[in-house]
Amino acid sequence: MDDAALDAWIDAGTAALGLPMKEAWREAVRLHMRISLGHATTVLEAPIDDHLEQAPEFKA
Repeated sequence: MDDAALDAWIDAGTAALGLPMKEAWREAVRLHMRISLGHATTVLEAPIDDHLEQAPEFKA
């Protein structure tokens, strides 16, 4: 994803949440988003067989 697309996400997200966004932070936020999107891609590409069952739910 290029800087313009990431900036659009940053601007939309900060506006929706009412968060301040200093220009000095933008590069670090872009880097964080690239890393997070990379992790998401890894998870989405992991093969998951249809025959797997959900893990049991434990309640205390």
